[in-house]
Amino acid sequence: MPMLWQTSRHLIDLGTPRVMGIVNVTPDSFSDGGHHATTSAACAHAERLLEEGADILDIGGESTRPGSQPPTLAEEIERVVPVVRHAVTLGVPVSVDTSRPEVIDAVLAEGADIVNDIRALLLPGALDAVARHPRAGLCLMHMQGEPATMQQAPRYADVTAEVASFLASRLQAALSAGVGPERIVLDPGYGFGKTHEHNLTLFRQQGALLSLGRPLLVGWSRKGTLGQVTGRPLGERLTASVAAALAAVAHGARIVRVHDVAATVDALKVWCAAGLGAPQQEQNQGARIP
Repeated sequence: MPMLWQTSRHLIDLGTPRVMGIVNVTPDSFSDGGHHATTSAACAHAERLLEEGADILDIGGESTRPGSQPPTLAEEIERVVPVVRHAVTLGVPVSVDTSRPEVIDAVLAEGADIVNDIRALLLPGALDAVARHPRAGLCLMHMQGEPATMQQAPRYADVTAEVASFLASRLQAALSAGVGPERIVLDPGYGFGKTHEHNLTLFRQQGALLSLGRPLLVGWSRKGTLGQVTGRPLGERLTASVAAALAAVAHGARIVRVHDVAATVDALKVWCAAGLGAPQQEQNQGARIP
């Protein structure tokens, strides 16, 4: 498994698990309820996440909670671009959670490092937009349906096989468009068009996705399935979220996307000190993190 991720300004070493901190610049996020919906609040939150130890910032202007409706193009650009403009001065890789080619072009022009696309560059023009920027990092995620409808009746004959097949096809599409493999990571899309049982089955079998040959980025933070497992409401899922992040790393993830950065960073420090943070194939050989 490759242990480097090429992005616009940074070559990210994935030999150590990395924490991606979430900055939602939206009024209707499922997890933080619009607390960072203004530019000033989002910029302050980004700085706070870095103080807590985030390796990467992920800025998003579209809520993707189940049932959500997308913002207009103008709204998304107005939300995201000013925050990106500030974030790129902070010295860490900056990711933008977007699917629209116009937003992709706008944020990469501002110096953003990574496009994190829940629609895996399926919108017309999105693949070309990423290909126009020869060093930008890319995360391709699996989602069945759209946020507005994805949880109404998700169905799979074999969830792991179908997620793997989709990600393989989108990976090949990106490679065929000239995006270098070193720029790409993959996300199984927990909670996106999947029932609780689909999520858990995919989680248990997550290691199978490593056969695609690209590092995995995983987002379990505060997800509904964690509430289903623990019986905890949204505001009481910190422990479950940290446990899920560690389990994701144990199953091969190299980047975890989280809201609760400080707790996750601390947990991963202990995890790595115990020799458990090495890539999965190295763990199987008894390798340890120095």
